[in-house]
Amino acid sequence: MPRLICLALTLVGVVASSAAAHFNMLLPAKASAKREEGVTFVYQWGHPFEHQLFDAPAPAGLIALSPGGKQTDLSKTLEEFKQKAADRKEVTAYRFRFRPRERGDFVFVLNTPPIWMEEDGEFLQDTVKVVLHVQAQKGWDQAAGRAFEMLPLTRPYGLQPGMVFQAQVVSEGKALAGTVVEIEQYHAEAPADLPADEQMTRTAKTDPNGVVTCSLTEPGWWCLTAARESGRREHDGKTFAVRQRTTLWVFVDDKIDSKRAR
Repeated sequence: MPRLICLALTLVGVVASSAAAHFNMLLPAKASAKREEGVTFVYQWGHPFEHQLFDAPAPAGLIALSPGGKQTDLSKTLEEFKQKAADRKEVTAYRFRFRPRERGDFVFVLNTPPIWMEEDGEFLQDTVKVVLHVQAQKGWDQAAGRAFEMLPLTRPYGLQPGMVFQAQVVSEGKALAGTVVEIEQYHAEAPADLPADEQMTRTAKTDPNGVVTCSLTEPGWWCLTAARESGRREHDGKTFAVRQRTTLWVFVDDKIDSKRAR
């Protein structure tokens, strides 16, 4: 039976019933583009697997790193809009358009405000990262300089279903061993039939070098999310734990028919 979760945002008062884990989604319209080709990105909040969406809080910041590491603040380019959720209700999301001026891999990093999770009695504060590939394989593994971050060790695009993917979780620049990483696939539409919760959200742990290893079995977008404790914050006169999370979005291509490609 799906779990009922009451969700309240610090900046947006929302209560909704839902199942499984909440994640922040930062998804470009395509994983790869050409130089000077405009690409629209959407930021939304909810359950990726079930495509259950809720009002997303206004982002606390958004930057892009060029293939050479130059940082650009894109916060002012964010546009609030309404989109349809799985239940046909309209929810708040954000979007922006980016036009890459050079070849290489651009890294986009979005920070959220603290999000109050009523059922869990804690705050979530997330950093979300995604890579846009632009014709040349350069810069996909660069760090964004965050205190808590997930770094891809496998190129996060050009993947085939079933390939092994690895990433390293670092805290204050040091590898974080034994950290739980949740892995979930994104569906652009709500599936007709949902499996058990453990089939929707997979779980792995980082090894002694802070590396998580998983297999991304289906085409489309996948998120890997790690968490750590990060102090406390007041809510209704009491203090509650803040769980800081770092999420990396990875794209898996459709399976290539090798016979047809010849």
